Amino acid sequence: MTIQQRRRPRAGGKGLIVSTVLALGLMGAACAPQSGQGAAAEDPEYPWHTDITATTFWVGEIHDPDAVDGSQVQSAYDSFWLESYGGCDGQLVEGVCQTEERFEADSWLPGNMTPKENPFYLDLPFDDVNNPRAFAMRGDVIPWAGKPGYAGRETDKSFSYMKNRWVRITKGDRECYGQIQDAGPSIYDDDAYVFGTDDARPANTRFNGAGMDVSPALNGCLGFSSLNGATDRVNWQFVDDEDVPDGPWLEIVTTRQVQHG
Repeated sequence: MTIQQRRRPRAGGKGLIVSTVLALGLMGAACAPQSGQGAAAEDPEYPWHTDITATTFWVGEIHDPDAVDGSQVQSAYDSFWLESYGGCDGQLVEGVCQTEERFEADSWLPGNMTPKENPFYLDLPFDDVNNPRAFAMRGDVIPWAGKPGYAGRETDKSFSYMKNRWVRITKGDRECYGQIQDAGPSIYDDDAYVFGTDDARPANTRFNGAGMDVSPALNGCLGFSSLNGATDRVNWQFVDDEDVPDGPWLEIVTTRQVQHG
């Protein structure tokens, strides 16, 4: 399936790359500190998950070449993730893809490349395509599985219920939005945590019990304390497409579905 992207121009017809003045104005308003969780209308269908450790990952990262899941050249849903995204989501240092600091004036975009897909991406520990247990239960545990566009696709392995779904994330007084593009960290069928209504802790015990990885753009937008740490804590909830507010996360919206080589 070919990639489809939705670009939402801002005032004056600006596209993906905006001027510094516009970024400091509209982008600043979009990603400026907000009232966090309290700013969102409570939706019992998508409960909040609170005080969750979040680490940072990026397209092109290879953090453990000996681990099956140690490379972000591929994702759980895209065997050609690096190519689909447009290259290393950071900077190449002696041939190694490394992360880099992001800035609000640049809409949190990478400084050395122009992404083809949404730079505001994340993962959650539920791989509904490749993990047999998650695949078997996805039609029952995923809240939107029966909605138009999803209903009746429980046995379709070319389709993910998770990929491209929106997530609202807050840290302190900051609120940002991203799309799911991978699965992890470490666990791939944690339905109790991902879809539970009782704020369950992640089953993962690695990386301080991290319950999600976020992209460098989200790292910057949320004001993480480190470019690649494992101590930042966030709150998060799923959100439907129509409830995603305007912001830099809507400059490019990824709609490509599963792509396996």
